[in-house]
Amino acid sequence: MKINHSDRPLYRILDANLNRAKEGLRVCEDLCRYIWNQKTLTRAFKDLRHDLTGIIAGLDIQKALEARQIQRDVGRATIADEIRRKDIKAVFWANSQRVKESLRVLEEVVKLIDGKRSSGLKALRYKVYALEQKAIGSR
Repeated sequence: MKINHSDRPLYRILDANLNRAKEGLRVCEDLCRYIWNQKTLTRAFKDLRHDLTGIIAGLDIQKALEARQIQRDVGRATIADEIRRKDIKAVFWANSQRVKESLRVLEEVVKLIDGKRSSGLKALRYKVYALEQKAIGSR
């Protein structure tokens, strides 16, 4: 099914934030796995990534791909804070923030497409809050 022109901005937001959330979860997962050797946290971040995929799977992801406009994205430039990180903890922190923010955006936007999935996204966001506290608190 072709994307409706009026829905394109909504699906662009969905696409960008889904990618951002999954990328951030992967970074957190890999830091827990390879740097901190934390099996439980590694598994928890991996499960969150898969849970996110499951929640979003019921939406028409093809529409999100069709809406993607990488070359015309006015916000794609890198800012100075993204170029430099103080240490691994700062890398983890930046990515956990990215995940939480993206999940919040997804939660709100998905209400307009399929409201039932929104509560699942909210639950994931709260799981990230708890995992972030465990990961940062143990460093």
